[in-house]
Amino acid sequence: MRKHYHQAKFLLSCPSLKGAPADEGYEVIFAGRSNAGKSSSINTLTMQNKLAKVSRTPGRTQHLVFFELDEDRRLVDLPGYGYAKVPNHIKNQWHKDMGEYFEKRDCLRGAVLVMDVRHPLKPYDKMMLEWCVSINLPTQIILTKSDKLKKGAAANTYQQIKKEVKDYPYIDVQLFSSLKRQGLEELWSRLDTFFGYID
Repeated sequence: MRKHYHQAKFLLSCPSLKGAPADEGYEVIFAGRSNAGKSSSINTLTMQNKLAKVSRTPGRTQHLVFFELDEDRRLVDLPGYGYAKVPNHIKNQWHKDMGEYFEKRDCLRGAVLVMDVRHPLKPYDKMMLEWCVSINLPTQIILTKSDKLKKGAAANTYQQIKKEVKDYPYIDVQLFSSLKRQGLEELWSRLDTFFGYID
């Protein structure tokens, strides 16, 4: 178990970059559709049950939520995207804020793109992936809820996504299950490279 993830703690929540911490150190974002399992993934990798709030209502998280690993390193839980009931003005603001985040945030070192293995690479996922690729941001795609599919079906989806992103630099794909803690070591290892814990 990676001690540096277990010691993660809530730092702050803000509606836009204006309230974000100073643009220094290392920041890794977690992005994904509402209900893809983003908060559960953060809780699993930090070995904490209630660090990130898991909501039964998709689209609930509308703020940037920062978690501190140490004084130089932060996880950032981005607002969930793609949920139909979120008003258009909020969707538009999200798009503007995310564009600004990718263009201006110098401390951004990596991204974890969270997709439900049963519903991967939806339009907003592709848009997020294109943002990452446009700035050569190392990205780990985690296909969550892999326990919901039979092994063969999950493996087929994994291979399909691997094939779709094979031409993108710095993009890796893995299966992940918060319930079974499947893929946890692999995710920790990639995060270690993002955060500079290993070369």
